[in-house]
Amino acid sequence: MSLGSNSIIAFVPTRDRERARAFFRDTLGLTLTSEDPFALVFDANGTMLRVVNIQAYTPAPFTILGWQVTDIAASVKELKSAGVVFLVFDGFGQDDLGIWTAPGGGAKVAWFKDPDGNTLSVSQH
Repeated sequence: MSLGSNSIIAFVPTRDRERARAFFRDTLGLTLTSEDPFALVFDANGTMLRVVNIQAYTPAPFTILGWQVTDIAASVKELKSAGVVFLVFDGFGQDDLGIWTAPGGGAKVAWFKDPDGNTLSVSQH
């Protein structure tokens, strides 16, 4: 058996289901497809995203979920207009929108947090 031909399911923890619902559905624009006592289930362009109820946890100090976009500047501007605040890291040399360009220019990334403090990103490759 190979998992290479099967779909991935993404998981993000939340301590506050209502805030997570509003953020992922209303702010990020994902479609809420179902919910149960364990998770909110969103369609992320064909990938199932389960925002799972967790009572206590510490957010990871790294990106746990990201979206590849075709125009990162336009995506950042649109998300900012929806209220998303982008992270700026000392010494990264991010531009005015908070976008970091990898050495050689092969990738551009901008990071933000969800209401639970999970680090998310948008990137252009």
